[in-house]
Amino acid sequence: MSASSNVSRMSRPAVDAAALPSFAFGHQSLMWWGTVGVMAIEGTAFALGIVMYFYVWTRVDAWPPDALPPELRWGTLNTAILLASVLPNYYTKVAAEKFDLRGVRVGMVVCLLFGLAFLGVRVLEFTALNVSWDTNAYGSAVYLLLGLHTTHLVTDVADTAVLAVLMFTGPLEKGRFVDASENAMYWNFVVAAWIPIYAVIYLMPRWL
Repeated sequence: MSASSNVSRMSRPAVDAAALPSFAFGHQSLMWWGTVGVMAIEGTAFALGIVMYFYVWTRVDAWPPDALPPELRWGTLNTAILLASVLPNYYTKVAAEKFDLRGVRVGMVVCLLFGLAFLGVRVLEFTALNVSWDTNAYGSAVYLLLGLHTTHLVTDVADTAVLAVLMFTGPLEKGRFVDASENAMYWNFVVAAWIPIYAVIYLMPRWL
């Protein structure tokens, strides 16, 4: 490389990145990619749990083995709660992307109440499975699926609670609205993951 080329490069003005935003919504955000990665990993765990459930099914003559199918009422009620929670969750995501602080505060409180209601019913749901985790392989598979989903719910409800507190107390940097938006996206994943689990645990033993 010639000396003139080196001089030319050294004389170019440096790019000032100070004016660039430190946050972004959607795929331009590292938070978005991190959330997508977590959902991919956890979605794989759910899929493996469902595969295990069906594998156990192929090993026995009657399904469920030595137990009645889980009672429908609590699982169905929780499904209704989760589906209804999509509306305030969508409202919260839209408000966050508009930097609407009041809307985010209201939406996150409502979403938190939905999450707590779901966890309360989930306690009742475990009592209506008609099998224990250590009864047999079927019981272990059912408890694993519900346990995995419950763990995700607990972590997301806790995350929502922390974000809600920060939205009321600060510091209120604009990047905090990105956190609220990605939290809403993750909640949609939790809702979507529950639908096949509900169908596998509650409906398929009655249909097949």
